[in-house]
Amino acid sequence: MSLINTEIKPFKAQAFHNGKFVPVTEASLKGEWSILVFMPAAFTFNCPTEVEDAAEHYAEFQKAGAEIYIVTTDTHFSHKVWHETSPAVGKAKFPLVGDPTHALTRMFGVHIEEEGLALRGTFIIDPNGLVKTAEIHDNAIARDMKETLRKLKAAQFVANNPGQVCPAKWKEGEKTLAPSLDLVGKI
Repeated sequence: MSLINTEIKPFKAQAFHNGKFVPVTEASLKGEWSILVFMPAAFTFNCPTEVEDAAEHYAEFQKAGAEIYIVTTDTHFSHKVWHETSPAVGKAKFPLVGDPTHALTRMFGVHIEEEGLALRGTFIIDPNGLVKTAEIHDNAIARDMKETLRKLKAAQFVANNPGQVCPAKWKEGEKTLAPSLDLVGKI
């Protein structure tokens, strides 16, 4: 079953964020756009490259009114040490959420039961707590946060402009489409 346009369920987790341990719940995600970025585990190979990529684009996400949440199956204690010891992860100014009970990875359909780890999953959640995009893929393939930012801006555009859709490769400021019978078979 798809998570698209479903409301996130209640949860409670702990995160390491800006030198402190903080709670993160479904209420934390409401009221602003949220990006949940699931990764297999801290102290791995590809994950720090993705955290660094998110850190390098974080100002753009904040400007767009969105918070990034990196989620792994580790504890928030592990995330503290990961942040302190990895030069790439040390750039993170966003919450590093621990999911040692696997509640979040199961809720979002990214849990690998045999390994106790998460698949790489990215979810954009609107301010009402509704999932707007879902991307899940093999752990050997790292993501590009510029594409996630593009998808965020597209989701924001269609939320603010009912009746419009963003075509392939759409970027902020470009032309959108208004679906109609007149367009069928003409694009």
